[in-house]
Amino acid sequence: MNDKPMQTATHSHSTFIPGPDAAMIDISIDGIELKVAQGTSILDAARQVGVRIPTLCHHDDLCTAGVCRICVVEVEGARTLQASCATPVTQPISVKTNTPKVRSARRHIIDLLLAEHYGDCNTCKRNNNCELQSLAAEYGVDFYRFGHPTEPKYAIDRSSPSIVRDMNKCVLCRRCVRACEELQGVGCLTVASRSSRAHVATFASKPLANVVCINCGQCINHCPTGALTELDQTDEVWTMIEDPTKHVVIQTAPSPRAGMGECFGLEPGTPVTQQLNTALKRVGFDAVFDTNHTADLTIIEEGTELILRLYKALVEKDESVKLPQFTSCSPGWVKYMEHFHTNRLDHLSSAKSPQQMFGSLLKTYYAEKKGVDPADMVVVALMPCTAKKFECNRPEMNSSGFKDVDYGLTTRELAGMIKESGIDLPKLPEAPFDAPFGEASGAGAIFGATGGVMEAALRSVIEMVTGKQVEDFYDHANILPVRGIEGARLAEIPITEVGPVPDLLKHLVPNWDWLKGATLKVGVVHGTANAKQVMEDIEAGGPFSECHFIEFMACPGGCLGGGGQPIPTSPEIRAKRSQAIYQIDANYAVRKSHENPMVLQLYQEFLTDGPCGHISHHHLHTHYQARGKFIG
Repeated sequence: MNDKPMQTATHSHSTFIPGPDAAMIDISIDGIELKVAQGTSILDAARQVGVRIPTLCHHDDLCTAGVCRICVVEVEGARTLQASCATPVTQPISVKTNTPKVRSARRHIIDLLLAEHYGDCNTCKRNNNCELQSLAAEYGVDFYRFGHPTEPKYAIDRSSPSIVRDMNKCVLCRRCVRACEELQGVGCLTVASRSSRAHVATFASKPLANVVCINCGQCINHCPTGALTELDQTDEVWTMIEDPTKHVVIQTAPSPRAGMGECFGLEPGTPVTQQLNTALKRVGFDAVFDTNHTADLTIIEEGTELILRLYKALVEKDESVKLPQFTSCSPGWVKYMEHFHTNRLDHLSSAKSPQQMFGSLLKTYYAEKKGVDPADMVVVALMPCTAKKFECNRPEMNSSGFKDVDYGLTTRELAGMIKESGIDLPKLPEAPFDAPFGEASGAGAIFGATGGVMEAALRSVIEMVTGKQVEDFYDHANILPVRGIEGARLAEIPITEVGPVPDLLKHLVPNWDWLKGATLKVGVVHGTANAKQVMEDIEAGGPFSECHFIEFMACPGGCLGGGGQPIPTSPEIRAKRSQAIYQIDANYAVRKSHENPMVLQLYQEFLTDGPCGHISHHHLHTHYQARGKFIG
């Protein structure tokens, strides 16, 4: 089962990667001599020797734009200053990065940007984490040399359930435009007009809620200022916490727990799960639960659905069955499908996301056990994703009889609540999650990384089908063929032997003989621009069309790179968060979803007709074929 996977790398990156035959060229940067591959930008060359050149429009996730000119340098023999991010090294050159001419030009550029930048830094959500503010301080800007707007030019767009646009703070770096187009393949933002009238706009300048936006928040993560932020709901949550008649609970996903420490000065990838539990109790939540539980539940339900689809297709020869089955736990990806691939909606698993499954369970199973009226219960979800705000407001997400999840908070929002409470998170003692949703599994934890859902599913499917431990096939249950940073990835899992059908699934299939000798083909995709290419491949009958199961995540790197995670983001930061997730998984005593005791208890006590049964379909599933009507 350790066959080498086929790979396709589709993720864009602004850093130049030289070919194996690239010529090496001499360059001098501030007197430092080095050789770089032909085509390397001056900016990347400077980084190689530790020379810092400030940037604003540049981002390591995005293609080169060269529009802000903050990164200008002097190149010997050149008539004008050159943008270092957009100037490739094609011949031996001498570069100076900090001459009086360079510093003066950069300060003038900052002054000009501030002359168009309306707003009060003290009340801005990006105060102390704003690249324009940092540059102004770095270059000694202590007054508005060219004036400052006294009135806003644009109305603030608060129409979206996830994203707020304040174009008065925009510096026209186009990073949001490029993120939406290059990383996500959506393109709902563009630069309208020219000269002094140029501004970032939506199609026909419509409100964001009325255009093809998937609510992923990558525009927020890549914006250097406060022009784009999440819709802040912390005041509403504070009101609920302070209401003595409300029972306010919170579920926390693994990705925010791997990123939260960054908001408190810790290195990326420093997990703070147990300290966060303490902080949330001190903030005032009545109970703190682990979303990993319903991640495990998602694996059981989604995996069972896949088995049923395969059985109907391979044994019953039902030609109406849609394969490959697509994961459905990323709301940005689901919305992308609703906008761009409505003909493939029935390929989506009907399983809800872990967030929504948990909301339904909390307002039914937990409410009954706790003796709480679900009408008085408030469910908050700590998520890495701005699209989760959209998801919990979808009209079909009310299987409990109430709105299943009341509020979705980003990592950044909850960090603000903790700071507002005067809590120094890293210094807190550790505390466990609350019963009955305390210890989960490592499989639930790795949901946060691209490939994690697939790996979690395979751990359970392999054991259920073969009757053997997954460790018999993969060292330490680490299914490496589905891990990686490629934008899209293929893997094949041959099923050479089968065992008895476990009790949990005996009501669905009589045996596994029909799977013996088969090869399970799976795919992993992150970033909807990569998803676009994979969907085109499927339409054309390419390799991905032969898959049985494909994991799609809307954001680069998966949930770890979600639109609600700490800013800044970069491939390196996401890699560190991913390492933290996999280390957490390795430390769990239980690392497979089907071995989570609480999940098994749920099937015994509440979901009594088993996975994909009538009860679980009511509480844990939805029908995506009907979802297109809800994308507005």
